[in-house]
Amino acid sequence: MSSPVVRVAHRRVRPHCAKAYEAVVRGMFDDARQLPGFLGAELTPPLGDGDEYRVALKFATDADLERWNRSDLRAQWHARLAPLADGAPEYHLLSGMEAWFVPPPVPAAHPPSRARMTAVTWLGIFPTVSLLLYVLGPVLAPLPFLLRTAILTAVVVPCMTYLVMPRLTRALRDWLQAGR
Repeated sequence: MSSPVVRVAHRRVRPHCAKAYEAVVRGMFDDARQLPGFLGAELTPPLGDGDEYRVALKFATDADLERWNRSDLRAQWHARLAPLADGAPEYHLLSGMEAWFVPPPVPAAHPPSRARMTAVTWLGIFPTVSLLLYVLGPVLAPLPFLLRTAILTAVVVPCMTYLVMPRLTRALRDWLQAGR
């Protein structure tokens, strides 16, 4: 059984070019998917201002990665990325055992807009809090305000985290991703 190979590139992006850079990288991923031996790709944005993007490409073999490296397609994508980035990328190669332990690549997706996330959060919180207040309100009424609030939020948070939001985001997935 051959070992997969993962090439990770670290690169800083010029100010105000992040969205364009991400769009070009995603386009590159789409084209790379057509190549034999391509196993996946991952784009990790910087954690803070001035930090680097991390782009990981995973191929089945060294030969598959080398085919990508020599391709005109790669050269075209890198030419599109160059004006958006500060300098050349720094590469790291993972192969053998270390490549097996790289988390599986996930499609690089844009998060939903804040407005849509806010709407979905409200759609989950309003009925949950309303129901819990209806059920627990009379029981908690004799308690001091801060203790009532602490108990109510101690029930709301796990309900939202484990029950409501997973189902709600799954049900509204298409709407959340619309326009991205």
